[in-house]
Amino acid sequence: MKPFQLTYTAEHSGLLREALGAWGISKRTLASVKYGGGQILVNDQEVTVRHVLEKGDAVTVIFPNEEHGKGLLAEDGYLDIVYEDEVLLIVEKPPLQNTIPSREHPFGSLANIVAKHFNDHGIPSTLHIATRLDRDTSGLVCIAKNRHIHHMISQQQQEKKMKRRYEALVHGQIDKTEFTITAPIGRKNTSIIEREVREDGQFAETEVRVLQNLQGYAHVSLQLNTGRTHQIRVHLAHIGHPLVGDDLYGGKRDLVNRQALHCTEIELIHPVSGEPLIFHSSLNHDMHSLL
Repeated sequence: MKPFQLTYTAEHSGLLREALGAWGISKRTLASVKYGGGQILVNDQEVTVRHVLEKGDAVTVIFPNEEHGKGLLAEDGYLDIVYEDEVLLIVEKPPLQNTIPSREHPFGSLANIVAKHFNDHGIPSTLHIATRLDRDTSGLVCIAKNRHIHHMISQQQQEKKMKRRYEALVHGQIDKTEFTITAPIGRKNTSIIEREVREDGQFAETEVRVLQNLQGYAHVSLQLNTGRTHQIRVHLAHIGHPLVGDDLYGGKRDLVNRQALHCTEIELIHPVSGEPLIFHSSLNHDMHSLL
């Protein structure tokens, strides 16, 4: 399998190590290149990071092939691909499917099916899921095809250059049109699964826009500015409007047998080309029928 590689042009003279850092290649990635069978070439000649670049030099980083995770079984299954290129895979996850295997659901996860897709198409990478969804949540998922691209997407998330938007159905009508929930989230002392708003938690911020009020419910659009576990679920429950179907955080299952939450949009900058990308997803049929 041909290894993944990227080529850059030096814009000015200086140490190669510094140029690689400016291009977003982390020290961890450089270590994997050095010790994992990769190469760094300048004008087609192998060099070390101590090499001094001249303006206009062509720098090629050849990344080592990654081994598939031995504990992840590749399984046949339907994969709803929204977008795919050499470095990115954007897919639709249906509700009631794990993103990755768990003790309760060891088979049939999105990761199992993507692993089979990677095997079938000779993609030399382990799985790098950049935007994980809960089992009940449906919608768009972003997957990187190698460690370096995953690192670059994570940087975008930290710098708020990547945006994820959701739609949800919540209990109760909401008087405000737009507002922001800023409340720290941490693990609940009495549970290994549940989270809660707590002073010693991690900073978390969710933007909320009310699309329409229904009889006893509200249809809302949400944007995550941070990516804490169960963030949307915890924040909405915290303000007294839990997700419909989310019985872990106070929602009722009389209308739908899962939390009514769908990732409708992912916006990011392509980690190689720099092109702005935006992907859309319509609500799953069960949520659509409720509206």
